Formats: sequence, structure tokens, C-alpha cells
Amino acid sequence: MASGHAPQRPLGDAKPTPRSLEPGGTGLSGCRLGRTAGAPAAQCNSMDNCEVPSKKVIEFKPPVYEQRYYFVKNLVNRHGLRKIADLGFGDATLLWMLKYHRCVQYLVGVDVAARPFEWGGGRLSPGVGGYIVPRELDLTITLYRGSAVQKDSRLCGFDLITCIELIEHLDSEDLAKFPEVVFGYFSPGMVVISTPNSEFNPLFPASTFRDPDHRFEWNRTQFQTWALDVAKLYNYSVEFTGVGDPPAGAEHVGYCTQIGVFQKNIAKATESSISEPEEHVPEEHIYEVVYTTSYPSLQQSKYFRLTLSSESVKAIGLMKSRFLRGLRKREGDRVVPLGSCTPQFGLTEAQRAEIDQSPKPYSVGEKFYVPLERLIIYPKVNHLVAGSMEKLRTILAEGLRLNGDQSAVQVELVDYQTQRLFDEHLISPVLES
Repeated sequence: MASGHAPQRPLGDAKPTPRSLEPGGTGLSGCRLGRTAGAPAAQCNSMDNCEVPSKKVIEFKPPVYEQRYYFVKNLVNRHGLRKIADLGFGDATLLWMLKYHRCVQYLVGVDVAARPFEWGGGRLSPGVGGYIVPRELDLTITLYRGSAVQKDSRLCGFDLITCIELIEHLDSEDLAKFPEVVFGYFSPGMVVISTPNSEFNPLFPASTFRDPDHRFEWNRTQFQTWALDVAKLYNYSVEFTGVGDPPAGAEHVGYCTQIGVFQKNIAKATESSISEPEEHVPEEHIYEVVYTTSYPSLQQSKYFRLTLSSESVKAIGLMKSRFLRGLRKREGDRVVPLGSCTPQFGLTEAQRAEIDQSPKPYSVGEKFYVPLERLIIYPKVNHLVAGSMEKLRTILAEGLRLNGDQSAVQVELVDYQTQRLFDEHLISPVLES
């Protein structure tokens, strides 16, 4: 099935199917009660005139499928992983969750059932907010139609490959190929594999496979034996954990979902870069691209310049507002504030003190000037230019007006917005001679 010659369904369940025995499903009987293992399947015509042995439905909060995703999400955040591929991405919920991580730069999903017409946009695409406040790092998301047991060089050298509820869908032939492809050929820094823990199944309304498409469901010993053999063969270490705690009194069965976290013993997984496959890996493109998108980021010149200009204009606007509200005095041809023009919120005491000690803004006639030495101290502006005065001057000169010696930004002292405040008596300028 994983090689593409069996019925087309996602490799791995993004969330429980309606017939799933996991929380949120209804059990194979289609009712919340279900029946105990070994009981007659149908010996009466309706639920109204027969007794059905029942088991209490186990409810997980949040649902187990969400707990699996949050496990991966926390792992990515903890290790600062940048390149991540999800095999059997289903409805792409995991990829959608990971796109919000600042460290992530490249997300890939592979699924044998992926179809181009389903991915013309939607939640994986950047929203309007992504253009207003661009990411710091580039992000590219690509979805492929393909199998977890097909070799494609575009998946080589990732920081992390996830296989969430995937391996139990593989037949014996594909399961035998899986380790060589994922661990041997793709060779990521880390691999996360989750699969049902069959020891937990008797706690569900019916003791059978959790999904009719599962080819097997392992107990903890079976999964750990397989995982340790794979780890040893491909030079990985593996740790075991899980999600979905058992109810009180049944702790001996372990987690509902068992998880193996594999880490490559050579090279640091978190230091890989977004690059082409290693030279010894020949180019081999088997997967079909069904969707790809790129996000605006500060690494792109256009968005960096817009963001720097926007943050600078915000800071200048705050200074001008405080300048117009406070007492001022004339020094030659300049008018300077008597008090502070520093915002009182959003800054630490140390930052406010540093700004107060920098050259003050001033006005000459109808023009308002903010020295770059003051502007660069504002945290967001400083972060964007990494403290480089020359970078700040060069970029602002392209979109804003600087004074003659390019030491200060020049704007109108009274613009449309300021005039409205005057008219509404929200600002009453006072000038000390």
C-alpha cells in the first residue's frame, strides 16, 4: 500500500477516522457502547430489545491525535529544528502547526493520496498578517504525492522526519523497505515514529484493530524490539515514550500511543542547513509536487526594507506626539523638548534611560527631526539592523527623507493626523521662549 499499488488513502491518520476506536470515534459497532470482545455480533434486530455488554468510553483531553502533534511541536521547539518532513501528512494539521515556529524554514509533507486540486491554497498559505509582519527567516512549504518507501533525494539530510501513525498501515513488504529508505537513504538527524500500543486496545469498546486499514498493531515489546534493531543497524539511538495516559488502575498497559524518538549518533541534527542533498547522493526525484508556497520574511530585501521603515515611522510618530504634548523651548533655530520624548510603555528602565541620554528630537520651522543615534536605540529598530548605524542610514535614505548631513530623519511636524489632534484639542502645544 505504501508503494502506491494499493488503495489510495493517506499514509497515517491525521486524526481518528469516524470508525476509529480511538477517542472521538464511535467504535466498530457505530455506537458509543460498542460490544465486548467475543460477544455475538448481531443476535437481535435493534438496540431497543437486546442487552449489549458495554465498556466505559475513554476520553482524552486533548484528543490523542492532538497530543501526538503537540509532542512533535514541543520537540521542534526544544531543539530549534529547521528542516522537517512529515510522511503521511493526511490533512496537513501537523505541518500547519509547525509553520508558526520561528526556527522552522522548510516543511515537507509526503502522502500517497495527496492530490493537486486539494491544495490550491488554504491554511498552509501565508495570510495577510504574514505580509504585514513578515517572519524573520524564510519558510517554504512543499507537499508531494509519493510513498514513504520511495527514495527521493529532495528528502535527504533533514533535521527531522515524522511518521505519525504510519507504519501500522504498511504491509510486510513495505515495512521491510521502510528503515532502509528513511534511516539509510534519507538519513535525517532525528526520526519520530508513533504507532498504536496494542496493550491499550482492551480498554476500548471493542478489542480489535483501531482502524480497518491497519495491517498490524504492536505491543510495547514488539515495537521496541523493532526500533532497537533499526537504530543499531543505521547508527541511531532511540528513546521510548508515548501520549494518551491510561485510566487509573490500568497503568500497566502503558500509553495509548507509543512513540520512538530516534537520534542520529553522528553529526548534530540541529546544525543541518537548507541545502541540496550531499554530493554522494545522486539526484533522484520520484515524488510529484502537488503544492508549494513561500512566506515573506526579513531575509528578503523588499520585506526587510518595508519592515524597517514601518518600525522607524512608528518610533518617530511616538516621539513627535510626545514632543507636541510637552513643554518646549527654543535653542537658536531649533525647538527642543524640555521633558522626555521617550515612550513610557514597552521599554525596560534601562532602555528608556539609554534613549533619554541620546540626542533629542527637535523641530525647525514646520519640520521635525529625529537623530539616527536616538532612533537606533529603539529595540525593534536596533534588532533589525543589528546595531549598524550605516545600515540604518542607507536603508532609510531610500524611503524616508534625511537632513543634509544624513544624521536625522525629517518629517512634517504637523501632518494630517497631528492637525486632527489639534482640531479636537487633544494636543495643545506649549512653547517656552
